[in-house]
Amino acid sequence: MARLEPLSPPYDPAIAEALAQMPAELALFRTVAHNPRVLSRWRGGGLLDKGSVSLRQRELVILRTTARLGAEYEWGVHVAFFAGKAGFTADEVIATVHGDAAAWPAADEALLVALTDALVDTATVDDGLWTRAAAVFTPAQLIEITALVGFYHLVSFTVNVTGVAREPGAPGFPPPAI
Repeated sequence: MARLEPLSPPYDPAIAEALAQMPAELALFRTVAHNPRVLSRWRGGGLLDKGSVSLRQRELVILRTTARLGAEYEWGVHVAFFAGKAGFTADEVIATVHGDAAAWPAADEALLVALTDALVDTATVDDGLWTRAAAVFTPAQLIEITALVGFYHLVSFTVNVTGVAREPGAPGFPPPAI
């Protein structure tokens, strides 16, 4: 049950302008639109463009962050819109919720899961994990990975606190394997 209902048209002109520059059909953006200033900052701070990490790496970090923080809405949106484009198998999608770093045989992906988990759990990484990550990722990538976890922490807080309902066609968290 939504605690804060997404806005519906007709929108105030400032809100309409901001929503016109993002996927306004998504309930998340229409919910954040209750505060046009915050919505405009989200638009400017989005990290879904081509960055220093690959689409697959980016989506692994986002899926893992949102899963670990219980943000089923955002996890489901990213599964629906990006998991296929990023080449995730059904088992890999499940592993973003229920697997650990060992579920990812590629060294870079196991490191991404370990980095994400450490940041979600402790808001930092220890020296050993940093050294391993710095041997695989460039400084630009390490900053982007950290920013992705941080931004999707914010997104997770927002969807969890406001109770944004899942989008039509977006999956919920899978049950754990038996």
